[in-house]
Amino acid sequence: MTETSASKSPFINRHTSWLEFNKRVLEEAEDLANPLLERLKYLSISASNLDEFFEVHVAGLLQRIEDDDTAQSPDGLSPQQQIDILSVRLHQFVVEQNDVWMEELLPSLGAEGIRVKQFDELEEEANEYLNDYYRRDVDPLLTPITIDPAHPFPRVLNKALCVAVSLRRKRRASQAYLGVVTVPRALPRVIRIPSPPGTYEFVTLADLIMKHAGAMYRGYDILAAMPFRVTRNSNLYLAEEETRNLLESVRSELHNRRKGDAVRLEVSSDAPEDLVQKLRINFEVEEWQIFRTRGPVNLSRLFSIYEQVPRADLKFSSFTARELHLSGKAQNIFDEIRQRDILLHHPFDSYDTVVDFVTAAAQDPAVVSMKQTLYRTSSDSPIIQALIEAAASKEVTAVVELKARFDEASNIRWARNLEDAGVQVFHGLVGLKTHCKCSLIVRRDADGVTRRYAHLGTGNYNPVTARFYTDLSLLTADPEITAAVQEVFSFLTAYTERSGYSPLMVAPVDMARKVVALIDREAGHAAAGRPARIIGKMNSLLDTEVVEALCRASKAGVHSDLIVRGICSLRPGVRGVSSRIHVRSIVGRLLEHSRIYYFENAGESEVYGSSADWMTRNLHERCEVAFPIYDAHLQQRIRLEVLEAYLQDTAKARILHPDGSYQRPAQYKKRGKAFNAQDFLIQVAEGKATAADIPTQKMRSESNSNVARIRPRKLARRDAPRKPTAAKLRAATE
Repeated sequence: MTETSASKSPFINRHTSWLEFNKRVLEEAEDLANPLLERLKYLSISASNLDEFFEVHVAGLLQRIEDDDTAQSPDGLSPQQQIDILSVRLHQFVVEQNDVWMEELLPSLGAEGIRVKQFDELEEEANEYLNDYYRRDVDPLLTPITIDPAHPFPRVLNKALCVAVSLRRKRRASQAYLGVVTVPRALPRVIRIPSPPGTYEFVTLADLIMKHAGAMYRGYDILAAMPFRVTRNSNLYLAEEETRNLLESVRSELHNRRKGDAVRLEVSSDAPEDLVQKLRINFEVEEWQIFRTRGPVNLSRLFSIYEQVPRADLKFSSFTARELHLSGKAQNIFDEIRQRDILLHHPFDSYDTVVDFVTAAAQDPAVVSMKQTLYRTSSDSPIIQALIEAAASKEVTAVVELKARFDEASNIRWARNLEDAGVQVFHGLVGLKTHCKCSLIVRRDADGVTRRYAHLGTGNYNPVTARFYTDLSLLTADPEITAAVQEVFSFLTAYTERSGYSPLMVAPVDMARKVVALIDREAGHAAAGRPARIIGKMNSLLDTEVVEALCRASKAGVHSDLIVRGICSLRPGVRGVSSRIHVRSIVGRLLEHSRIYYFENAGESEVYGSSADWMTRNLHERCEVAFPIYDAHLQQRIRLEVLEAYLQDTAKARILHPDGSYQRPAQYKKRGKAFNAQDFLIQVAEGKATAADIPTQKMRSESNSNVARIRPRKLARRDAPRKPTAAKLRAATE
């Protein structure tokens, strides 16, 4: 791809960039190198992702159009122009999704004895089973409605499966009526039926309900029936400054979310046009918002097939995470942390260590207080149970973010449970989400000294997602870091804002300024001929000031390698603007979630883990924390084992080109030589590989043929000072 085919602007539209990300997920469903059931899972994930895109992103643009907001995005497009572009690309994407299901996965699954059947294909035994199942478990939960002046159109909830039926009375000729059946979420959308040994057969719930439509609408002829699904605006609109109780306001707004404006109508591709138009008028959507599907109207529910089919040969092989072993004379995890900082790379390193840190503190009589942030966690969270247990004998504080999107109801429940147990519960700061991942323990150690111990992470305190999200954890007793963590909690509970929180970077106080300062410092090093390099790993890159700083650094001679899983609004490889910036995305069996920032700094490298992406919302609208990795050996591990692996990936990487498209690196075509970073890191965890096994091939792309091979810097010895760059960091960024 040549530079002339792309804009000179350094910005790519955030929404089209997101679609490119979801396209990469769909590509994994097409990739024959992935096990078959994993391909099915990728398809369902792409559908679930698309749901959220409509609920939040498309809904937000439509709301701006309704409000006559014409402000342009950084790439110069108005909300209406963005909708015009998205309307075409979204329909193309849905066609591609359905093609993957109908033309690739459905036949391949059938060849393995896994079939989704139509009713005319069923044997008598399966029909009898389904008839019994319908009478016993389905029919009692359904409420068929015929739309007329006495029976208005039912309130269809967000993303609920529904069936529309065209009806005509049998006893007298009349016009066609519209019938609507809304299907409760309690019913499974894919039903397994009896089948021969070694096979797995299913039917969809929508097909089952349509088959029994005549029984629901006795006295009518069924002219046509079709499944449909409506997606609604799911943004929360809270006036936090005007509310007296944030928890009750969020709870109330959650109820409204289920009834937000319709932003998408999904129907089957063979749906009668008159039925479709009746629904379109009722839901007040435009023609472009109607999506006709060849497969099920909710592809995300196909994930249940993955769960119900116990075919290990059609799934990724499991691996064993590395466990932490105490060293020397350490009697417990606190003894270990006093001796050294502990860096964990999940899921390759077991998340049990983080859980053990919190549960050990809850049970330890020497611990006098615990403080914890909670953004998202699992339904049976051992961390929350530990906090509840600890509240009986210690001072326990929890900062629970009620506005974590789509986890609001769960967090309200946890907040109430914690309060009932005696935990001091706070909901962060008005106008800001609390997204930082911090845990602080105060302990009276055996030597009589009261010390702080902290956990800082890049991911949520969720042991379930920690098994398939990649994240970093730092466990430390460093006095400066733990003192700063305590100040962060004071900020969250009392709004005691400081000018800085060194050695941490804290949003929205100083992180944005410090990140830009660190990038500009690399530009200064490059201009002076000193070693300069930036490596950033994150979920999304959107902040305008950071993009502009990276472009300034590029012009000054800094090579920046950015590993951005999702949205990237920075356009790389534009001559005179961003020619030294290279962007890649890794989409594989694990969700890349860790945020890591590396600065070469004239040979005295600095490395940070962070809860924040380089997005405006993270840097200015949330409380976030970036934490330094001081230990030279831990720096070396991140730099040469983790970041280097991702930068050399040729199996799951896609390279961002100046026109906004992503392509696999040329090395991918040489299948025998493809290097998979995630597989490599699994082998490292299992003791089967080391950093020396990472290939040394040079990574190139058509948009950037001068990508330099990363030359590992010689790092300090273990007996070097623990914090060789702390003073320089403060001088550079404060």
